[in-house]
Amino acid sequence: MAKIGLFDLEKHFSFYGAYHSNPVNIFIHMLFVWPILFTSLVILYFTPTLVHVSLPNNLVLNYGFLFTLIYAGFYVCLDVKAGSLAGLMCFVCWVFGSFLAQHLGFSLAWKVVVAAQLFCYTGLFIGHGVFEVLQMTFGYEPYSSFNDSVKAKVDANIAKWKEEKHKKNF
Repeated sequence: MAKIGLFDLEKHFSFYGAYHSNPVNIFIHMLFVWPILFTSLVILYFTPTLVHVSLPNNLVLNYGFLFTLIYAGFYVCLDVKAGSLAGLMCFVCWVFGSFLAQHLGFSLAWKVVVAAQLFCYTGLFIGHGVFEVLQMTFGYEPYSSFNDSVKAKVDANIAKWKEEKHKKNF
């Protein structure tokens, strides 16, 4: 059953595929995206408790947990099978991120998080930047007609946005 809007898995995959079809770019995402989530959950461990519930190992239901719940739920809504695995991985990140945060304490945790986030985002931006430079400067295409296909989709999205905007104005 096809889903629409935010939960349209095909739309997410086609968007991702259009911009991340290069094997190096895919590897860079696999390498850096989960550590960004993990380190975000480390720092979110220090947010206020939302619901006071006694959980093992000093786990707390705070904004880190809420973020994890929303993120995992989103993946499950996209696709129950693969989304359940991704949701489980999100909760594993929350648990281990909480343990690491407890071990480091806030004064060290925020420094580790900032360093890790800067490293990971720099890797992502460089990865995207190298691909964009190759594309613009040398006309690089991961496969034949890639640039034309992406341009056609971008143009179609712009036309759709203009049409919707025009309808709202009348």
